[in-house]
Amino acid sequence: MACFLVPTAEAVVTTIATKVIESKEKENPSKAQAEEVQELPVTKVPFSRKMKWLNSMLWGGSALLAFEHVWHGEVVPFFPFLTAAEDPASAAEMLHEMATAGVLMAVLVTAVWGCIVATVNFMEKRAAEGNTVKE
Repeated sequence: MACFLVPTAEAVVTTIATKVIESKEKENPSKAQAEEVQELPVTKVPFSRKMKWLNSMLWGGSALLAFEHVWHGEVVPFFPFLTAAEDPASAAEMLHEMATAGVLMAVLVTAVWGCIVATVNFMEKRAAEGNTVKE
């Protein structure tokens, strides 16, 4: 019915947050980015790029879900756009679906993204430790 609206709302919020984070990263570059010469460069993925990964996952999933709902006739090109919003009983069912399935999908996508970010951070840490000179 309208479960795709929850990940879409999260995608809007994370897109705005990404823009704010990008502007702050440009204003205050990290110490590693400011150094011009390094013997063995260890690149760190900026957090704004990691947020873009989440945005891509959320926007892509939301678009696919929206297409599926249009395909099944649950979303229409005229007001109220959601067929479930026409009837109060259907609207209650739609809100329940949003609160259960929609929230679960958004949380699951965010959890998968969190695992990806944790893995990348671990790999960056191991790469940085590998580049230290042992005396």
